[in-house]
Amino acid sequence: MALTLESGARLVVATHNPGKARELAEILENRFDLVTAGELGLGEPEETESTFVGNALLKARAAADATGLVAIADDSGLSVAALDGQPGIYSARWAGPGKDFSVAMKKVEARLEEAGAEDFSAWFTSALAVAWPNGPAVVVEGRIDGTLTFPPRGDRGFGYDPIFLPEGHAETFGEMAPAQKDGMSHRARAFAKLKAALL
Repeated sequence: MALTLESGARLVVATHNPGKARELAEILENRFDLVTAGELGLGEPEETESTFVGNALLKARAAADATGLVAIADDSGLSVAALDGQPGIYSARWAGPGKDFSVAMKKVEARLEEAGAEDFSAWFTSALAVAWPNGPAVVVEGRIDGTLTFPPRGDRGFGYDPIFLPEGHAETFGEMAPAQKDGMSHRARAFAKLKAALL
């Protein structure tokens, strides 16, 4: 069967992060009737995979099977060259149980100082997975490169956005207007691939 998503279809977004849910809704161009895993009271599955793709698939599959709806999940994170790609898939865990990313950003800065790093290059990766209940799934990955800057700048976006300067830009993701960030982010790049595959 051809895998397609009809406009207006009800989709479950497998996240408990309101920032991520909002960003996904904008990237999906408000074409769908979205409900989040958090709103449905679904538990967060344990992310046991070793890659963004594996974790996105695991989250989408769990939400689709629990609700009987098509589910979309994103697993994304920041990788820092001088830290051997950390925090990577552990990006959210670095923010601690309270998901406080000011703590996570300080941790990145402290690790870079400890390493005596001169290379501040980093990249965001986003894996997007769409899963049908007890059925097939599609997963794609997008990436954007840039450099880290300290102290954090801007209060837009979420997560590590205030310390990430995308290549060729003078503003961090935390300073950019949402539409500008959504036009070029790792999530937007993954979604362009997903759109080509499904819509």
